[in-house]
Order: sequence, then C-alpha cells, then structure tokens
Amino acid sequence: MNTCLIKEKGLGKTLFQMTWPMLFGVLALMSYQLVDAAWIAILGVDPLAALAFTLPVQQILIGLQIGLGIATTAIISRTLGANNHQRAKQQGGLILLIGTSLLALLSLIIWLSRHLILNFLGADASLLPMIESYWVPWLLSAWLGAVIYLGYSQHRANGDTRFTGLMMVLVSCLNLILDPLFIFTFGWGLNGAAWATVAAFTLGGIFTFPRLWKRNLISLNFTQLNRLAEIRGLFAMAGPAALSQLMPAVAALLATGLVASFGVAAVAAWGLGARLEMFSLVIVLALTMSLPPLLGRFAGAKDWQAIEELIRLAVRFIIVWQLAIAVIWLALSKPLTQLLTKDIEVSTLVMDYLLKLPFSYSGLGVCILMVSASNALGLPVRALIISILRLFVCYLPFLWAGAYLGGINSLFTGALVGNLLAGILAWQMYQQGLKHLRLQKPA
Repeated sequence: MNTCLIKEKGLGKTLFQMTWPMLFGVLALMSYQLVDAAWIAILGVDPLAALAFTLPVQQILIGLQIGLGIATTAIISRTLGANNHQRAKQQGGLILLIGTSLLALLSLIIWLSRHLILNFLGADASLLPMIESYWVPWLLSAWLGAVIYLGYSQHRANGDTRFTGLMMVLVSCLNLILDPLFIFTFGWGLNGAAWATVAAFTLGGIFTFPRLWKRNLISLNFTQLNRLAEIRGLFAMAGPAALSQLMPAVAALLATGLVASFGVAAVAAWGLGARLEMFSLVIVLALTMSLPPLLGRFAGAKDWQAIEELIRLAVRFIIVWQLAIAVIWLALSKPLTQLLTKDIEVSTLVMDYLLKLPFSYSGLGVCILMVSASNALGLPVRALIISILRLFVCYLPFLWAGAYLGGINSLFTGALVGNLLAGILAWQMYQQGLKHLRLQKPA
C-alpha cells in the first residue's frame, strides 16, 4: 500500500488495522514464555536454576535480533516510501543473509565460550552438565527464533502485520501444546522445552519464508545494489538499536539490587509489579511494531505532515489508554494483591506499587514509542540517547533519590516521577529530531 492510499483510507484506521494483530501476537508471546517457565518449574529447582543462568545470555541474542529487526523495518519501509520496490526487495534479501549469518556466528561464539560465561555468572559446578546439555537445543531454538523474527520484520516493513500477528499466535500456541509432550511424555525434561521451541519455530519458518518469495517481497539478485553501502547502513541502524535493547536489562539489574536492600518482601513485590507492568504496556509494544512501517513509508516519501499526524494520534491514544489502565489497577489493587500473594507485607507493598507506578505508564509509553519512532525515521543515535536519558538520567536517579529520602514507598514515588519526566524529555528529543529532518530534507 502506497502513502496516498494510506492517507485516503485514513491514518487512524490504518494504524488500528495494523496494530490489533500485533497486540494478539505480543500477548501470545508473553503467555508462552510464562507457561514455558511454569512447566520447567515443575521439574524442580535445578532445571529452573539452569534456565535462570540462560536468561542473561539470551538478552544478548534478543538485543541483536531486535536491533536487526528494527533496522530491517526502517530501511525497507523508507525505500518503499520512495517507490523503489526493486531495491527494497534486494535490501530484504541482503539483510536476511547477513542477519542469519551474524546470529549464527554469535550463537557459535556463545557455545564455544560457555565455560567462561557460566563461570562468570557463578553457576554451580553441579549444574554445569545440565546447562551444557540444555544449551545445545536452546541455542538452536534461539537462532531459529531470531531468524524468523527477521522474516516477520520483512512482512511488517511491507505493511503486513496481520500475517506476523497470526504467526506469533500460532507458533506460541504450538509451543504450549508441545511443551508437556516433549518435557514429560517423551521424558526429555529441561531439554524437551527447548526442542519444543525448535519444532514450533521450524514450522513457523516453513510458513514465513516461502511466503516472502511467493509475494515477491525479497530477492537474492543484488545487481546494481551497492552492497557495501547497504551493509554500512544496516549496521548504522542495527548497532544503536541493539544497544538500546540491552540497556533495560542492565537498568533492571541495578534497580533490583537497590530494591533488594529493603528485604525479600520488597523484591517479591517489585517482581510482581514488574510482571503487571509488562502486561500494562502490551498495547505500547504492539504500536512499536505497527507504527514504524507507516512512519518509514512517509519518511521515504518525505511527507512530514503525515508523520506528525500519526505520532500525535499514537501519543494521544497512549496517554488516554495508560491512564485508563492506571484507574483499573487502582480499582482492582486490593482484590488483585490478595489474589497474587497471601503475605501481608508483600501485599501491602504491591498495593502501594499499584497506587503509584501505573499513573506513570503514560510517560513511559510515550518514551518507548519515541525510541521506536526515531529508529523508524533513520535516527538510531537519537533513539539510543532517548533510552539512555530514560534509564540513567530519569528512572534510576529518581529511584535512588526516593529510596534514600523515604525508603521503599518513596522509591515507588521516585519511579513514578522518573517515568513521567522521561516521557516529557523523549517527546522533546523526538520533536528536535523531526525538525532536523525537515530542515535537512525539505518536503
């Protein structure tokens, strides 16, 4: 769909039609990851601990995966917006080859460095045989998942979020079905969870990649394509995007360490609140997948007015939506905390969390969206700066100040203020970036 047809159809309607499939896809992805961990927990403490030692390494793979996905969507959608469809197909093929190779190389490096990594993480010697055995199918599943994500990004760049959302739901559901079969029925234990994911992703790939060729969205014929320039452009986009994906994990570790100083109950409450936050922001995460292809199209066409309208529409929706979610959490805070935990101290802290932090999710949502929008417009360094400001200038300092001034309850207040301030700064940074693009490339 070209930019004229998008505007004729209506920006709001198009954004809605592209967002709702991603909403179900993100929910399915979150659900399968939670259920996956629940099945493994049934196996006992050791398998669960082995899984925990895998998560920090997985963050690295996911960071590169999402960085490449962001770059794929931004580069291809802008080329399509400039009505250069042949180049967009060639870019898709080149990115797929390079991304697949890079992800395979990183997986191989992780495997060869496994002893060094596990020693650094402090894994108990008794767990090493289990972890090593698990990492063979797990690395394969991680590589397959990352490659399929690149395929999803190619579809999104071409405006097809419905197929992407459907595949995310189907693959997640298949994984949920295969988990108990591979773990318990076949008796494969922890490794069975990884093999179930391998099987689900393999089937997803069978549907995803042939469809790219069938719809003529990708080409491996690189004639008249400046491959060196395209590769430089890919890394210029993917590098900062991948780094910005790794920073939240670092910030989460620092925040958890601060909360841990107030005791086990505080950590438990913080963990429960973080899970609720993840589901509270699901519509924001869906928008970060559906909005960039549209922004990229209009950026390629140099239609800055349409970009401004789209962003303002999305921001207004996020603010109203997240405030409504905050009111719902406020109304449900007491019965919800009683359902989540029977510990009185933890319950009290979770209630305080729900009374404060959800009202800052509008600012947090705007900030996350501005990072995504900046990447889509070809401003990856600005997106990285916004992420740094959010985490290390707003969030963590206000978290620390709240804890220092008034303990755990004021820590929650500090997080609230930090998220709101981050949203304001992100909006200003984005506006400056858009102004720079307008001056540099006038419509």
